[in-house]
Amino acid sequence: MTDLFALLDEPRRPWLEPGALKQKFLALSATTHPDKVPSPAPGGSAGAARSFAELNAAYQRLAEPKSRLLHLLELERGAKPRDIQEIPAALADLFAEVSAACRGADGFLTEKSRTTSPLLQVRLFARGQEWLDQLNALQQKLNGLHGQLMDRLKVLDAQWLGANPESRPEVLAKIEELYRLFGYFNRWHQQLQERIVPLAF
Repeated sequence: MTDLFALLDEPRRPWLEPGALKQKFLALSATTHPDKVPSPAPGGSAGAARSFAELNAAYQRLAEPKSRLLHLLELERGAKPRDIQEIPAALADLFAEVSAACRGADGFLTEKSRTTSPLLQVRLFARGQEWLDQLNALQQKLNGLHGQLMDRLKVLDAQWLGANPESRPEVLAKIEELYRLFGYFNRWHQQLQERIVPLAF
């Protein structure tokens, strides 16, 4: 497995400063971009395009917290974490709230798509705004959760950097837990966004 941290000349750790990571990527990509590599070079433009694509993929993966934590776990343990379908008890209420809101919005969108009368469409407008407000409020709640996860990630990064070899497995367990929490956040955020977009039009 390719170490994407090494590919971007970054230390293997849970937290990477977004601005610094982007600057590193831009500096490295400036030297590997196919337009910057002369064709007579070994591998030619095809090799340069492949190198640039690998660098871009590495940046995309390390820039996103969940995928960065997954890659770190894969590198450190040599395998991907097993799939777990169970929602943590602390998130059960939020999961139920998001699920109910998505089902309700889906029902409304179905009703709206079947309504052809201009008069009835006008009446549906106010209900659509209510659903939009409810989903946006849930997005705000998720954004607050995301902020808390980012704070936990920075604390975990300090623990990772200070860990000795014996305590690394304990820190890796915390990293896996945080990886899963980011996964829930990303999934729910996407589910809400998929309903917000059609409700906004």
